[in-house]
Amino acid sequence: MKLEIAIIGAGGRMGTRIDALASNDQSVEVVARFHRENAGERALAHRAKVLVDFSSEKGTRAAIEIAKSTHAALLVGTTGLPDAVKNELKVLSASHAVLVAPNTSLGVAVTRRLARLAAELLGPAEWSVDIVESHHDRKKDAPSGTALALASSLGEGGMRVPPDRIHAIRAGDTIGEHEIRFAGPSERLHIMHQAVSRDLFAAGALRAAKWLAGRAPGWYTMDDVLAE
Repeated sequence: MKLEIAIIGAGGRMGTRIDALASNDQSVEVVARFHRENAGERALAHRAKVLVDFSSEKGTRAAIEIAKSTHAALLVGTTGLPDAVKNELKVLSASHAVLVAPNTSLGVAVTRRLARLAAELLGPAEWSVDIVESHHDRKKDAPSGTALALASSLGEGGMRVPPDRIHAIRAGDTIGEHEIRFAGPSERLHIMHQAVSRDLFAAGALRAAKWLAGRAPGWYTMDDVLAE
């Protein structure tokens, strides 16, 4: 049986890649596509078991409303959302399965775990840490959601990352690079993730959507997907 999904932001860079990969996946069917030029497929969204949102603040707000009316699970990959929308997602998670993923890459999920472990083992006493992230010059939010997630993981390991130690570069057509730089007495440690194709994020989004389908209401992350 195919997993029926709807894509919010279907005309964007990520949405088009998710759509393309889904068309070659025999276990997935895209039943509705929403983008700026087409908001008229809401009637078809009732078939979707999972809504996949890679859009904008406006698109995510629309996705929340669609989820409420269809009872579909919601995967949000949109970054740079204001606290008000994040709070709406938290409220929605009381009645729906909601997975918020600033980055749907399996490699980034592993990088977050490595960051937390490194922070625990190195400790903040003699080590400093910086995060350097690079993206294409059209990306609006800086620092990236992934960089903030990495900072959160480091914090969980005991290393706080001040805002001025997160460095954002916006240049050219870079898809995404994130590097954590630890500096200690007489030695350096770098953990780096490089995205060479948006398809890795699209594949991760489809994997997460399959995992999310049929889940009980709650708040989920890519760490939950990685655990199974």
